[in-house]
Amino acid sequence: MADADILPDDGPLESLTFDEIEPGMSAELRRVFREEDALLFAAVSGEMDPLHLNRSVAESLPFKDVIAPGMWAAALISSVIGTRLPGPGTAYLRQELRFVRPVAIGEASLVRVSVAEKRADDRSIVLDCVCADEAGDIAAEGRVEVRPPSEKLHIARGQRPEAFIHERGDRLNALIARAASLPPLKAAVTHPVDTLSFSGALGAAEAGLIVPVLVGPKHRIDKAAAELGADLSGIEIIDTPHSHASAARAVALINEGGAHMLIKGAVHTHEFLEPVVARQGGLRREERMSHVYVMDVPAYPKLLLVTDAALNITPDLSCKADMAQNAINLARAMGIETPKLAILAAVEEVSPLMQATLDAAALCKMADRGQIKGGLLDGPLAFDNAISPRAAKAKGIVSQVAGDADILLAPDLGAANMLAKQLDYLAGAVAAGVVMGAKVPIVLPSRSEEAMSRIAACALARLVAASG
Repeated sequence: MADADILPDDGPLESLTFDEIEPGMSAELRRVFREEDALLFAAVSGEMDPLHLNRSVAESLPFKDVIAPGMWAAALISSVIGTRLPGPGTAYLRQELRFVRPVAIGEASLVRVSVAEKRADDRSIVLDCVCADEAGDIAAEGRVEVRPPSEKLHIARGQRPEAFIHERGDRLNALIARAASLPPLKAAVTHPVDTLSFSGALGAAEAGLIVPVLVGPKHRIDKAAAELGADLSGIEIIDTPHSHASAARAVALINEGGAHMLIKGAVHTHEFLEPVVARQGGLRREERMSHVYVMDVPAYPKLLLVTDAALNITPDLSCKADMAQNAINLARAMGIETPKLAILAAVEEVSPLMQATLDAAALCKMADRGQIKGGLLDGPLAFDNAISPRAAKAKGIVSQVAGDADILLAPDLGAANMLAKQLDYLAGAVAAGVVMGAKVPIVLPSRSEEAMSRIAACALARLVAASG
C-alpha cells in the first residue's frame, strides 16, 4: 500500500487484514480545526474547559487563545485507523501519545499513521502516529496497538453525519441587539395582567427596545409586578376596567400619538384586534394586515419567516399579495436585502384543480410586473423543495428561491399555523410574531409564548418602525 491521499467522501471503505499489512504501510488525512469543532467536541464529551470554548477566558491563560482539546489529535488518529489503515472493523488495544504543543483554531493538521510492527502471536499491529501542521511542526505523536479485522471488509461509505451548533434563539438575539442600538420606541402594552405578558414587556424595556405604557386594570398590573418582584416606578400606567376597554384605549393612544407600537398582553386575539381593525378609529391602512412569524429554527441556516398563521383564515389572491408584500417588508427591515419568498402548495406544478397552485402562479406574475416589490418569488413549491436544496435538485427545480427560502407563504391560516407550531414544538424553534400592514407595527404573541419570543417580537417591531 502506497502513501494514501485523503479518500473521497463518497468512496468505499475497505479494510486490510493482518496478512495484507506490511511494515512501512501508511495512511493520512488532513483536517482543519474550527471553532465549531471545539463546541461539538464539548457537546459529545462533556468537557467544558474554557481553554477550548471561551476566547475571553482563554486570553488570560498561557496559550492566549482558544486551542483544541488534546484528544482532538487522538480522535483524528482514530479516524485514520478506522477508515484507512487497517480500516473498518479494527479493534483498538492500546494507545500512548505525547502532546508536544496545542493545535490552534484555523490550523490544518496532517495526521499520519505508519505500520511499525506486526505481532504474529496475537495478530496485532503497532502503528506510529504523528499529528503535525503542514510545515511539519509536531503537535502530538505516539504509538497505537490495534487488531485488524479477521476478514476483509468492503463497505459503502455512508454520508458523514451532519452536525451543527446552535444556541437556542441566537439569531433572534442578534436582531434584539441590533434593534437595541436604536432609540427605544414608546409602546402601548395592552392588558399586561399576568406574569408572562408583563415580564415580556419588562424584558423589552430592560433591553432598551421600548418605553412601555401599561394599559389595563392597575390593581391587576400591580399584582403581576409584585409576583415578579418588579419595580413599577417611572412606568406609566393607564387604568382601565377590563380587557375590552384596555384594547380600545391602547388603540386610541396610538392614534393620539402617545405610543408608536402596539403590544398584545393577556387578552384574547379577537378582542385585541377588534379596535385595531375598526374602520373608524382603527389602525388599518389600504393594504390588508397580516401576521408574520419570524422563526429561529436550529436545523435551518437562517431565520425563516412564515405567514399568515394568525389573521387571514382563507386568503384570496389579493390578500396573499398583501401578505407577500408585508412579509418582504419585514424581511428587508431585518436586513435581508432581497428576500426569497416561496409560495407553498402540496405540489410544484400548476394545477387547475388546486387553487393554491393557481394563486402561486399569479403571485409570481404579479411580482414580475412590479405589483409585489423588493423580493424574489417562486411557486408553487412544496415545503421540502422550498427549504431543502437536495429536495429541489431531486425534483429538477431550477430556481433562485427553491431550497433557500427566507419566507414561506402558506395557502391558508391552518397550514401556516400548523407549520409554525410544528417548527416550534418539534424542531426546537423560537418564534416571534408581528402584524404588518397597520399604521404601526403590532406585537401579537400567543398567550403561551415565552418572554424571549415577546422581546424578540418587540425588536422586530422596532426595526420595522425604523425602516419607515
